[in-house]
Formats: sequence, C-alpha cells, structure tokens
Amino acid sequence: MSLPPLQPDQLVKPSHFDLRLSLIFAAIFMPLGIHLPYFPLWLEGKGFNAEQIGIILAAPMFLRVVTAPVITALADRAKDRANVLIAVAAVAVVASLGYFLPPTYAGVLAVSLLLTVFWTPQSLVADSLALSGVRRFGSSYPRMRIWGSLMFLAGSLVGGMVLAATSADAVPAMISGGLFLALAAALLTPRLGRPRRASPLSAMELQKAPKLFSAYFLLFVVGVGIINASHGFMFGFVSIYWKGIGISDTEIGLLWAWAVTAEVLIFLVFNRLFGSISASAVLSIAGGAAILRWIAYPLIEPLGLGVPGFFAVQSLHALSTGLLLIGLQKMIGETMPEERTGAAQGVAFFSTGFSMAAVTLLSGPLYERLGTTGFYVMAVVALIGLGFIAAAAFSPRAPARAARPVSRGR
Repeated sequence: MSLPPLQPDQLVKPSHFDLRLSLIFAAIFMPLGIHLPYFPLWLEGKGFNAEQIGIILAAPMFLRVVTAPVITALADRAKDRANVLIAVAAVAVVASLGYFLPPTYAGVLAVSLLLTVFWTPQSLVADSLALSGVRRFGSSYPRMRIWGSLMFLAGSLVGGMVLAATSADAVPAMISGGLFLALAAALLTPRLGRPRRASPLSAMELQKAPKLFSAYFLLFVVGVGIINASHGFMFGFVSIYWKGIGISDTEIGLLWAWAVTAEVLIFLVFNRLFGSISASAVLSIAGGAAILRWIAYPLIEPLGLGVPGFFAVQSLHALSTGLLLIGLQKMIGETMPEERTGAAQGVAFFSTGFSMAAVTLLSGPLYERLGTTGFYVMAVVALIGLGFIAAAAFSPRAPARAARPVSRGR
C-alpha cells in the first residue's frame, strides 16, 4: 500500500530536531527512573502491605495495555502529535499531585490508575515523532533514544541520594517534579503534522493483527512476554528487600543504575556479539539468563556476598532484559514485512503488558508469604517462557526472509 505524499512543509526539518527529541526522551524517562525503584518504598513507608502494593503496581499495568493504543491512535489522527504530547504531559503532572493527598489505599490506587493513562503514552508518542524524523530527515533514532536510558539511570542515582538525605516521603515530590520537566520538554516538540504510517502501538494498526500472525510468531511473543514478566517480582519488591537487609538508599540507586548501564552496553555490542545468530538463540540466551538471575538472588545474602554480589546479579539485566527486547525486535525484523511491523509491535505490547501485570499482581501475595524465596517461582516462570521459545523454534515458520540487522540503539 502506497503512503500518502508528504506536504511541502513536512519536507523541511524543524530546527534542532534531534536535540529537541533527545531532550524529550531524557525528560520523559527521568521520572521513570525514580518511580520504578522508589515508589514501592514510599508505599511500604505509608503502611501498605505487600498484597496492596502488588495491586497498586499491577492495576495500572492492566489499564495501560488498553488505553495506550487508544491514545496513540488519537495522536495519529490529531492535526499534530505535538498537541497530544503536551496535553498528556500536562494532565500527568496534575494527576501526580494526588499523591500529596492523605495516602489511603483507594486514593493511591485511583491516582495511579489515572496517572498511567497519561504517563505511558508520552514515550510512545515521542517514539512516533522520532521515527518520523528517521524516515523524513535521516535522523538517528538510537542517538535520540539513548538519552532516555541515560536519564533513567540518572534518576535512579539522584533519587537514591535524595532518599538517603531525606526519606521515602520525598518520592511524590520527585515524581511530580520529573513530570513537570517532561511537560516543559514537551513544549519544545517539533511540529511534524500527521504521520504517514500509524504508530506501532496505534489501535488502528492492532485491528489488523488477528489475521496476520502464525503460530511461530505467537509462540515467540508469548514466550518473550512470560520471560519479561518474570521480572515483575523484582521490580515490585527488590528495593523493599534490599532496604530490609540494611542496604542504603544510595546503594539501592547504584544497583538500579548499574542494571540500566548493563542494558545500554548490550545495545552497543549486540551486532558484534549476537548479530549473526538466530532470534530463537538470542531469546533462549535471554531466558536462560533470567532463570540464572532468579536462582541467584536469594543466595546472595545467605552466602555473605553482600552488595558486590547483588551488583554481579544485576549485571544479568543486560541479558535477561536487554537481550530479550532486542531479540524480539530481531525476530520481528526477520519474519515480518514492513507493512506488518506496526501490528506485530502491538501484539508484542499486549503480550508483555498483560503478562507483566499478571505476575506483578501475584507478586504481592508471593512476597508476603515467601519473601525472597519467591524468586525461585520467577525462575519457574522464566522456564515456562523459555519452553514457548523452544516450541516456536521447532514450529513451522513463515517463509524465510532476508534477515535485517538490528540497530545497536534498540
């Protein structure tokens, strides 16, 4: 299907396009680097138990799987996606102020649900704008997107230092402050008009999905979703666990930052180390690393390995997360024609989103009853995901297509 022609004004690259998108990615991901490690600590400090924390973390994950494609579709149809990005950024700032209200269980849950509706689409709309720049002006997506990863890392580090000097009560202020910076950056969004191709997670693209995909693809996507979901227990409760065994807030920030650093490093060396092997092999390595990681976590403290031991285990994030995400993109690139990649990304988003939400929801009761022994359950979850990857590798696949190299920046 041919794409609609670009209008004359769409052929002109906005001034400082790459810099402005880099700033947007940086501002969007910085508060995420605070929320992921430290929001559970704030919840625990307010007296919520593990089951309540699990629900507060999981419920927004279920909701955003439904709302994010709708908002990206609205962005695709809007006169300019910049308007949508500014709007969702503004509402997110206002919604985050709800965390300053008296922290009742129902109130915090409601604020978290509202916030995710307008926070999650920010990175998706930014991705859409960046990819338009790649297609129209030859911009480099990795060079823009990497600033998001670096600022996530910085958010984790600075957040740990702030908590070490104050307390977990500072978390809502840091989240709202970060979201305000994201709004300020959104005001700099380049005006590109409507996209010629729907965004990867647009509801318009997802409508094409049911009749497009083979068992080979779906088995891979389910396997990736399950392996990725095995991280839900760690994301929800590892900071609480570390705090409970006497690891300082600053060290917790460093441990999270090191995991992101390891992930960025795998992006940089992927083509050199893994570019020549199949997607199924890449995903199998990722699944094996996840299993090893979850088996190792409960052993670090009893063996007396302390913080250095946790740094070693956090290094596996490069494989269990970074390699997993790149392997998924490699598989899509090798098996899907370009006109189907948007719907493929949408199906992958649903699989990983729902799987992560389900495991996070179960992680609360699991941590309440088993403590760190729950990591062994996550090893079983990752093993199940690896089984789906193996089943996909031995299933009939779509006609072979020439493999496309995966960009080092994703």
